[in-house]
Amino acid sequence: MRALVLDRPARAARDPLRQEARAELDPAPDDLVLEVAACAVCRTDLQIVEGDLAARQLPIVPGHQVVGRVAKVGRDVVGWREGDRAGVAWLASTCGVCDQCRGGRENLCRAARFTGWDVDGGYATEIAVRADFALRLPDGFDDFAAAPLLCGGVIGFRALERSGITPGGRLGLFGFGASAFLAMQVARSWGCEIHVRTRSGREQQRATELGAESVGPYGDPTPPLDAAVTFAPSGDVVLAALRSLDRGGTLAINAIHLDRIPEFPYEWLWWERTIRSVANFTRDDARRFLELAASIGIHTAIQTFPLAEGNDALRRLANGELDGTAVLVT
Repeated sequence: MRALVLDRPARAARDPLRQEARAELDPAPDDLVLEVAACAVCRTDLQIVEGDLAARQLPIVPGHQVVGRVAKVGRDVVGWREGDRAGVAWLASTCGVCDQCRGGRENLCRAARFTGWDVDGGYATEIAVRADFALRLPDGFDDFAAAPLLCGGVIGFRALERSGITPGGRLGLFGFGASAFLAMQVARSWGCEIHVRTRSGREQQRATELGAESVGPYGDPTPPLDAAVTFAPSGDVVLAALRSLDRGGTLAINAIHLDRIPEFPYEWLWWERTIRSVANFTRDDARRFLELAASIGIHTAIQTFPLAEGNDALRRLANGELDGTAVLVT
């Protein structure tokens, strides 16, 4: 097998991933081995590669939005067979016995492990995954279109739910990358009035084409919002969204890494406004989102790269040069 390996975090401009030939994988008793068809590139991958997120294991193969076919089945696995299509997402495993896991909050398990951070991910021609964390994928999406759904799509869906937005409500999306692009399509299916704020003129145009009620830079005012979600890892953006909330509104911060939130007046938070973080997602989130994505015909915008050009894909993501989600193709 071939894999792109990170030995030490470094800026994407320095081509931190090296290509390596490895032995073919054999599954543990509870695992599947997939032949990777596609792996979407996520901003979290970039944050791991560049060291904004502290490394959990080195060397590591990044990538956690993986689509492939089952090549080998562990001896204790039931319900999967060779040739099945499967997805691999961020959540690689949990303990299954703690209060969080038993309470339906496995995304908060202290023993959780994550694909491309704790265990090798999908920037490779093969990947091993615990069978009970592999995901069934809707038939309506080909491999390349399905890959971006597996993190940006699912976490955007969870962020909408955490924001408390209800059908027909007034929603703000602050930042408009790959995850917000998919979240907006969900919110539109719920009949929401959507206001998008982003510094990118290209992203503003895309939001307009999707039917946003208004678009503009972060400093532009919005009508009072029932709920908002931030997608940019910037504390300044969090404050721009908070200032836009109506009384009783909720802001969901969709970020695994965020720079410092600047000091702000209490009046922006008063009147029972709420700030909530979004931490990972559960397998139930993923299943419900994938079912919804198929039912409403979500569209993913992608830009494909050969696996060997993974460094180039990360560099373009860092520089804001992508037209859609980068997808590495094997």
